[in-house]
Amino acid sequence: MTRRTGRRPGNPDTREAILDAARTAFGERGFDAASIRAIAATAGVDPALVHHYFGSKDQLFIAAMNAPIDPAEMLPKVLAGDRDGIGERLVRAFLALWDSPAGTAAQALLRSAMSNEWTARLLREFVTTQVLRRVLEHLDVDPAQLPMRGSLVATQMIGLAMMRHVVRLEPVASADPETLVAAIGPTIQRYLTGPLPS
Repeated sequence: MTRRTGRRPGNPDTREAILDAARTAFGERGFDAASIRAIAATAGVDPALVHHYFGSKDQLFIAAMNAPIDPAEMLPKVLAGDRDGIGERLVRAFLALWDSPAGTAAQALLRSAMSNEWTARLLREFVTTQVLRRVLEHLDVDPAQLPMRGSLVATQMIGLAMMRHVVRLEPVASADPETLVAAIGPTIQRYLTGPLPS
Protein backbone atom coordinates (compact mmCIF):
# COMPACT_ATOMS: atom_id res chain seq x y z
CA MET A 1 0.00 0.00 0.00
CA THR A 2 1.52 3.33 -1.03
CA ARG A 3 1.05 6.55 0.89
CA ARG A 4 -0.22 9.63 -0.88
CA THR A 5 2.21 12.49 -1.08
CA GLY A 6 1.46 16.15 -0.71
CA ARG A 7 0.37 18.39 2.15
CA ARG A 8 -0.87 16.59 5.23
CA PRO A 9 -4.32 17.62 6.34
CA GLY A 10 -4.20 20.06 9.24
CA ASN A 11 -5.43 19.13 12.68
CA PRO A 12 -8.81 20.85 13.09
CA ASP A 13 -7.93 21.66 16.70
CA THR A 14 -4.63 23.37 15.80
CA ARG A 15 -6.17 26.64 14.64
CA GLU A 16 -8.30 26.91 17.80
CA ALA A 17 -5.31 26.05 20.02
CA ILE A 18 -3.35 28.90 18.40
CA LEU A 19 -6.26 31.31 18.88
CA ASP A 20 -6.64 30.31 22.54
CA ALA A 21 -2.92 30.84 23.13
CA ALA A 22 -3.05 34.17 21.31
CA ARG A 23 -6.01 35.43 23.36
CA THR A 24 -4.16 34.55 26.55
CA ALA A 25 -0.92 36.18 25.41
CA PHE A 26 -2.56 39.35 24.10
CA GLY A 27 -4.76 39.64 27.18
CA GLU A 28 -1.94 39.09 29.68
CA ARG A 29 0.99 40.79 27.96
CA GLY A 30 -0.60 43.11 25.42
CA PHE A 31 -0.10 43.21 21.69
CA ASP A 32 3.46 44.56 21.69
CA ALA A 33 4.88 42.15 24.28
CA ALA A 34 3.18 39.03 22.96
CA SER A 35 5.35 37.17 20.45
CA ILE A 36 4.46 34.67 17.75
CA ARG A 37 7.14 32.35 19.13
CA ALA A 38 5.63 32.37 22.64
CA ILE A 39 2.10 31.93 21.28
CA ALA A 40 3.27 28.98 19.17
CA ALA A 41 5.02 27.41 22.17
CA THR A 42 1.88 27.69 24.30
CA ALA A 43 -0.19 26.14 21.49
CA GLY A 44 2.41 23.38 21.03
CA VAL A 45 3.09 24.20 17.38
CA ASP A 46 5.92 25.56 15.27
CA PRO A 47 5.86 29.36 14.76
CA ALA A 48 5.74 28.74 11.00
CA LEU A 49 2.35 27.10 11.48
CA VAL A 50 1.03 30.27 13.16
CA HIS A 51 2.13 32.24 10.10
CA HIS A 52 0.60 29.59 7.84
CA TYR A 53 -2.83 29.91 9.47
CA PHE A 54 -2.88 33.64 10.17
CA GLY A 55 -0.12 35.43 8.25
CA SER A 56 1.10 38.33 10.38
CA LYS A 57 0.87 39.08 14.09
CA ASP A 58 -1.68 41.81 13.28
CA GLN A 59 -3.87 39.31 11.43
CA LEU A 60 -3.57 36.83 14.31
CA PHE A 61 -4.71 39.54 16.72
CA ILE A 62 -7.69 40.44 14.52
CA ALA A 63 -8.68 36.74 14.41
CA ALA A 64 -8.18 36.31 18.17
CA MET A 65 -10.40 39.33 18.81
CA ASN A 66 -12.98 38.05 16.33
CA ALA A 67 -12.96 41.65 15.11
CA PRO A 68 -15.75 42.60 12.72
CA ILE A 69 -13.32 44.44 10.43
CA ASP A 70 -9.60 44.65 9.79
CA PRO A 71 -8.48 48.25 10.42
CA ALA A 72 -5.73 47.78 7.83
CA GLU A 73 -8.49 47.70 5.21
CA MET A 74 -10.46 50.66 6.59
CA LEU A 75 -7.76 53.13 7.65
CA PRO A 76 -6.12 53.90 4.28
CA LYS A 77 -9.29 55.77 3.28
CA VAL A 78 -9.23 57.68 6.57
CA LEU A 79 -5.58 58.65 6.15
CA ALA A 80 -5.86 59.60 2.47
CA GLY A 81 -6.42 63.27 1.85
CA ASP A 82 -5.58 66.39 3.77
CA ARG A 83 -4.50 66.29 7.39
CA ASP A 84 -7.26 68.66 8.51
CA GLY A 85 -9.99 66.26 7.40
CA ILE A 86 -8.82 63.15 9.26
CA GLY A 87 -11.20 63.74 12.19
CA GLU A 88 -14.27 63.80 9.98
CA ARG A 89 -13.08 60.85 7.86
CA LEU A 90 -12.39 58.81 11.01
CA VAL A 91 -15.88 59.47 12.42
CA ARG A 92 -17.46 58.70 9.01
CA ALA A 93 -15.60 55.37 8.73
CA PHE A 94 -16.42 54.51 12.34
CA LEU A 95 -20.13 55.16 11.82
CA ALA A 96 -20.13 53.22 8.55
CA LEU A 97 -18.76 50.19 10.42
CA TRP A 98 -21.11 50.46 13.40
CA ASP A 99 -24.16 51.10 11.22
CA SER A 100 -23.37 48.12 8.94
CA PRO A 101 -24.17 44.42 9.50
CA ALA A 102 -20.63 44.04 10.91
CA GLY A 103 -21.65 46.50 13.61
CA THR A 104 -23.66 43.78 15.34
CA ALA A 105 -20.43 41.94 16.20
CA ALA A 106 -18.83 45.21 17.31
CA GLN A 107 -21.79 45.91 19.60
CA ALA A 108 -21.49 42.44 21.15
CA LEU A 109 -17.78 43.02 21.75
CA LEU A 110 -18.46 46.40 23.37
CA ARG A 111 -21.21 45.01 25.61
CA SER A 112 -18.94 42.16 26.68
CA ALA A 113 -16.10 44.57 27.47
CA MET A 114 -18.39 46.46 29.87
CA SER A 115 -18.77 43.42 32.12
CA ASN A 116 -15.71 41.28 31.41
CA GLU A 117 -12.22 42.53 32.27
CA TRP A 118 -10.58 40.05 29.88
CA THR A 119 -12.59 41.31 26.92
CA ALA A 120 -11.96 44.89 28.06
CA ARG A 121 -8.20 44.26 27.92
CA LEU A 122 -8.41 42.81 24.44
CA LEU A 123 -10.63 45.66 23.25
CA ARG A 124 -8.22 48.20 24.75
CA GLU A 125 -5.29 46.56 22.93
CA PHE A 126 -7.27 46.46 19.69
CA VAL A 127 -8.29 50.12 19.81
CA THR A 128 -4.80 51.23 20.87
CA THR A 129 -2.57 49.17 18.60
CA GLN A 130 -4.71 48.49 15.56
CA VAL A 131 -6.59 51.79 15.16
CA LEU A 132 -5.28 54.76 17.14
CA ARG A 133 -1.58 54.01 16.79
CA ARG A 134 -1.92 53.75 13.02
CA VAL A 135 -3.78 57.04 12.78
CA LEU A 136 -1.49 58.94 15.14
CA GLU A 137 1.73 57.65 13.57
CA HIS A 138 0.50 59.08 10.29
CA LEU A 139 0.35 62.56 11.81
CA ASP A 140 3.26 64.85 12.57
CA VAL A 141 2.65 65.35 16.29
CA ASP A 142 4.88 65.20 19.36
CA PRO A 143 5.41 61.48 20.16
CA ALA A 144 5.12 62.26 23.88
CA GLN A 145 1.53 63.39 23.26
CA LEU A 146 0.42 60.27 21.39
CA PRO A 147 -0.99 58.37 24.42
CA MET A 148 -3.10 61.35 25.55
CA ARG A 149 -4.30 62.15 22.05
CA GLY A 150 -5.23 58.52 21.43
CA SER A 151 -7.08 58.24 24.74
CA LEU A 152 -9.07 61.40 24.06
CA VAL A 153 -10.09 60.15 20.62
CA ALA A 154 -11.14 56.82 22.15
CA THR A 155 -13.39 58.55 24.71
CA GLN A 156 -15.35 60.18 21.89
CA MET A 157 -15.50 57.19 19.56
CA ILE A 158 -16.42 54.56 22.17
CA GLY A 159 -18.81 57.03 23.79
CA LEU A 160 -20.48 57.59 20.43
CA ALA A 161 -20.83 53.83 19.89
CA MET A 162 -22.29 53.37 23.38
CA MET A 163 -24.85 56.16 23.04
CA ARG A 164 -25.87 55.33 19.46
CA HIS A 165 -25.98 51.52 19.58
CA VAL A 166 -26.09 50.29 23.18
CA VAL A 167 -27.87 52.97 25.25
CA ARG A 168 -29.67 54.29 22.13
CA LEU A 169 -29.82 57.87 23.36
CA GLU A 170 -31.95 60.04 21.10
CA PRO A 171 -31.48 61.99 18.95
CA VAL A 172 -27.96 60.52 18.52
CA ALA A 173 -29.31 56.98 18.04
CA SER A 174 -31.30 57.89 14.93
CA ALA A 175 -29.27 60.86 13.69
CA ASP A 176 -28.09 60.96 10.11
CA PRO A 177 -24.41 59.91 10.06
CA GLU A 178 -23.34 63.10 8.31
CA THR A 179 -24.92 65.16 11.10
CA LEU A 180 -22.76 63.29 13.60
CA VAL A 181 -19.68 63.62 11.39
CA ALA A 182 -20.20 67.39 11.29
CA ALA A 183 -20.74 67.58 15.06
CA ILE A 184 -18.03 65.19 16.30
CA GLY A 185 -15.41 65.34 13.54
CA PRO A 186 -13.99 68.74 14.62
CA THR A 187 -13.58 67.49 18.20
CA ILE A 188 -11.72 64.41 16.98
CA GLN A 189 -9.58 66.63 14.76
CA ARG A 190 -8.69 68.85 17.72
CA TYR A 191 -7.69 65.80 19.76
CA LEU A 192 -5.55 64.54 16.87
CA THR A 193 -3.78 67.71 15.77
CA GLY A 194 -4.83 70.67 17.90
CA PRO A 195 -3.03 72.08 20.93
CA LEU A 196 -3.41 70.11 24.15
CA PRO A 197 -3.59 71.63 27.62
CA SER A 198 -0.19 71.61 29.27
